[in-house]
Amino acid sequence: METSDNPLIFVVDDSPIYNRLIVSQLRMNKFQRIESFFSGEECLRNIYKKPAIIIQDYLMNGINGIEVLKESKKRDPGIEFIFLSGDDSFELAANTIKYGASDYVVKDHLAFKKLILAINKVLNTHQTILPKKFFKMVFSFI
Repeated sequence: METSDNPLIFVVDDSPIYNRLIVSQLRMNKFQRIESFFSGEECLRNIYKKPAIIIQDYLMNGINGIEVLKESKKRDPGIEFIFLSGDDSFELAANTIKYGASDYVVKDHLAFKKLILAINKVLNTHQTILPKKFFKMVFSFI
C-alpha cells in the first residue's frame, strides 16, 4: 500500500451522482489522486494501478462489493477497502470486515465526514505499522 500524502484512491459506485459527490468530497479534503468507476468489473480491470484505498459501494449492477474485495485482495493484499453503502445491516457490515475491509460507512447525513475519518485512520495506521515492520526486519538480522 502506498503511504504517501497523496495516495491513489479508487471510488466504486454505480450511481453517477453519488460517485461524483464522493470524488468532490475527497478533493475538498485534499485528496487529489482519485479514479472513479461505475462497476466492480471496471475497478478490477484497473487494479494494476495499485490503489492504496478502494471506496466501494456494496450493492451494484454486476458483481457486488464483496466480490470486488475478494478479487482485489487476491491480486494485492495491501489494498485497503472502505465500504460506503446505503444498507445499514449489521450482518452485511460484519461480513465486509470478515473479508478484509477496514471500515463500513452507512450512506447517511454524516457519511462523508465518517468517510474522511475512515480514510485518515487507514492512512495513519499504515504509517505507524510500516516503520515498526521495518524496525523488526532490520533488527532481526542483528
